[in-house]
Amino acid sequence: MTPPPAIELRRICKSFGPVQANKDISLKVMPGTIHGIIGENGAGKSTLMSILYGFYKADSGEILIGGRETQIPDSQAAIKAGIGMVFQHFKLVENFSVLENVVLGAEDGSFLRPTLARARKHLTDLARDYEMNVDPDAKIEDLSVGHQQRVEILKALYREANILILDEPTGVLTPAEADHLFRILRGLKAEGKTIILITHKLREIMEITDTVSVMRRGEMTDTVKTAETSPQDLAERMVGRKVLLRVDKAPARPGKTVLEVKDLRVTDGQGVERLRGIDLTVRAGEILGIAGVAGNGQSDLLDVLGGIRAATGAVTLNDAALSLSGPGSDARARRRAGITHVPEDRHRLGLILDFKAWENTGFGYQDLPKYCQGLMMDNRALREDTDAKMARFDVRPHDPNLAAKNFSGGNQQKIVLAREIEADPDLLLIGQPTRGVDIGAIEFIHQRIVELRDAGKAILLVSVELDEILSLSDRIAVMFDGRIMGERLPGQTDETELGLMMAGMEGRAA
Repeated sequence: MTPPPAIELRRICKSFGPVQANKDISLKVMPGTIHGIIGENGAGKSTLMSILYGFYKADSGEILIGGRETQIPDSQAAIKAGIGMVFQHFKLVENFSVLENVVLGAEDGSFLRPTLARARKHLTDLARDYEMNVDPDAKIEDLSVGHQQRVEILKALYREANILILDEPTGVLTPAEADHLFRILRGLKAEGKTIILITHKLREIMEITDTVSVMRRGEMTDTVKTAETSPQDLAERMVGRKVLLRVDKAPARPGKTVLEVKDLRVTDGQGVERLRGIDLTVRAGEILGIAGVAGNGQSDLLDVLGGIRAATGAVTLNDAALSLSGPGSDARARRRAGITHVPEDRHRLGLILDFKAWENTGFGYQDLPKYCQGLMMDNRALREDTDAKMARFDVRPHDPNLAAKNFSGGNQQKIVLAREIEADPDLLLIGQPTRGVDIGAIEFIHQRIVELRDAGKAILLVSVELDEILSLSDRIAVMFDGRIMGERLPGQTDETELGLMMAGMEGRAA
């Protein structure tokens, strides 16, 4: 007898004002399988999973767990129903230990000490059984991103989840960490767990899932067996048109040196040297890609060059020295010198989410003559300019008055890109350009970056996505522990060698 679906959604609808995020969605996920859900940013994937996990309540429709209709008004009800969720942005208390984070919200009595003792043994058993070894007493802030993700999975398993939802789980992992995650997921599947994987990475869908469902504009359009499809087919189903899965670009024609960095050093507030003598150059008409595991100095490099933090050493832009501390070293001075910056974290540094799109496109440039009427800012001019930018960068919905928080991640990224690219920089600093962005928007963003390169601009690109580094870059530098491990040409290296260098090994000889 065929078992009932682990999860069945029937005609789920959800609207936010005039926007219908989910339209009559029906879905079956069979037990003991890995089921992928893909779709463009704004397709409704996160809304649907938020309904399943109790963050939102559907306007109409039914949820069945194991064949039984189940009401899920909140996340506690979801946990009780055996559902766990690992979010793209982890929900961990950074100054708590692993053990304290796992127990938090699941205490089984008035006294914490007995709960922690029982939880320690259970956590140790889970970590051993699923190859997720982490120190129960380690502070979250001291763990790598990969280990923090393991803690999130252990939290769900500690709460006896039989259904696990993972939202963009490899977005900040190295290739080795992603491979380890997939081994964990296969182990969970072998134990009979049901896994829903939300990702925009088609290669991962093909590698790890049994079945994949496609969402487009709030509707579930297709569900297919993974073995019966291909990346190209899935991309076309997602966006409704043919998609170029590789970066189409002519060979670079590098010109003069735009950026030169010598012996760049940064020491943080705890006395730890974050950058340890960085030397690099970027020329006009080329993209220098910086590969590395998050936390190895790439963010510090962007922050120094973008005028966010102080450093020692020497940096020149078009042969003119840039100040690295004190007056003239801030972000405004960098913009005036010809540097624009698309930060790695668009929410923290790129946008003010409660402000409108037109206000966000003006940040940093509000004192330009075209946006001013005497001493006053010309809001009408800024709104009109934003309207034009949104058209050129295909920002959806096309509404300059909409708050930034109401755009999907990919469209938020386009707002930041439009602001910084259209400032006509000599040097563009760009961090994680397609983090959490769907395949259609990735194609668009890559095209804009290549167009800027072909216009003779210098681009410094930081990304944890090795396929992005390999396909976009004209040269690749690998960072580890605050140092440049070496440089490679994309056509003369591969992900294996770059992965070794990212781990502090030399890789094969160049």
